[in-house]
Amino acid sequence: MDFLTSLIPSFGNLAFTLVSFVIALSVIVAIHEYGHYIVGRWSGIHADVFSIGFGKVIWARTDKHGTVWQIAALPFGGYVKFKGDSNAASMPTPDEGGAVEQPVYARDTMLGAPLWARSATVAAGPIFNFILSFFVFAGVLLFQGQPITPLTVSDVPGFPETIEQQLLPGDRVLRVEGTALNYPDGFRAAVADVASKPSVEYEIDRDGDRLTVLGPQPQPALVQSITPRSAADDAGLKIGDVIVSMNGTPVYQFGDMIDVVNATRDTPITLEVWRDGEVFTDTLTPRLVAIPQEDGSMLDEPKLGIGNGGLFFEPATTDVSVGEAMRLAIQQVWFIIKQSINGLKQMIIGNINTCNLSGPVGIAETSGSMASQGALSFISFIAVLSTAVGLLNLFPIPILDGGHLVFHAYETVTGKMPSDGALRVFMAMGLAIIGTMMLFAIGNDLLFCP
Repeated sequence: MDFLTSLIPSFGNLAFTLVSFVIALSVIVAIHEYGHYIVGRWSGIHADVFSIGFGKVIWARTDKHGTVWQIAALPFGGYVKFKGDSNAASMPTPDEGGAVEQPVYARDTMLGAPLWARSATVAAGPIFNFILSFFVFAGVLLFQGQPITPLTVSDVPGFPETIEQQLLPGDRVLRVEGTALNYPDGFRAAVADVASKPSVEYEIDRDGDRLTVLGPQPQPALVQSITPRSAADDAGLKIGDVIVSMNGTPVYQFGDMIDVVNATRDTPITLEVWRDGEVFTDTLTPRLVAIPQEDGSMLDEPKLGIGNGGLFFEPATTDVSVGEAMRLAIQQVWFIIKQSINGLKQMIIGNINTCNLSGPVGIAETSGSMASQGALSFISFIAVLSTAVGLLNLFPIPILDGGHLVFHAYETVTGKMPSDGALRVFMAMGLAIIGTMMLFAIGNDLLFCP
């Protein structure tokens, strides 16, 4: 009985991870497939089935357009089956002799529709993934706002008693250690030369009075975020933890932690951690993570997976304009696309290790980790993953949307579709490529990069 009781937390964590993964994947798949469906419908292509999941159907209804909307038992994907398709990959329906039946060329089928309609329908899936990411990023910016000027304290987290903390909500921070704190543009320059010590001086405006008070380092050894599947995540560190020492040496700045990790590389580090008035120790081993360099390349660097957002306190914010939120959201989507392509390139040329490629197990673990950090983190993760899924589907691999678009490009140049036999060979090749990539990624998750 004690053995079974000890397993309850593990089963609870597994269930939470699976539920988080299914929610994230279902949202992304639903948006992707809806893009195919709605643009296909606008283009005059009829959809027979819109399915979330595969396998046995557990719920279904038929709408006024004759499309069956269904949820299947295996919630790990989805598809739209258009009229005339033999399967979810939009392959033509053969007759007994292998020839294509005439109905497949009807105007309301995928293969019978004009080239522009087919191309728009195929491209709509990835595009809708990018649109989802755009709206999520813009919504988060509108919800969070941006710091007001001058920088004003909204809330201050707890710190060990050895660190003096005299800042109060409403204080307007003007200088740190005598240097003007022009946040956010001048923040890094202002704190670059701050000495490593428990507390530093802040010049503030408090209700119209100019005061000098003590507070933690502008960038203290504070856990403000945790990278999923990192050493810190596996060790159970939490947001709000303060790292007191590493290998017995006191640390006060986040930069102190970086120095220790860079010096130890992949050697275990003993951390002394303060959490809600209690101090405990734990041992973490840094893991190599692909980090972008100034020249555009990537290199593997040791990381614990502890993030620091730049300020130890919560700044007071003001509303962001819709236009600004949209501009920044577009930049964020484009940044993810560029970094994803660059990361793949750096893996291929050998600058970073292949452990940076995660499969479904790794994505599931990341989903659970981000969900445990709060709704906003989880929603933002869905946006990042949606962009990645959209980009992946644009790769020119048969069976993916990008492969279909390559076939459409061939048709544009030659004036005819590839033969049925060629399509089936290409689809088999695409399935083999995707299957190999999936097995490799799962191997990373379970065997080579756990």
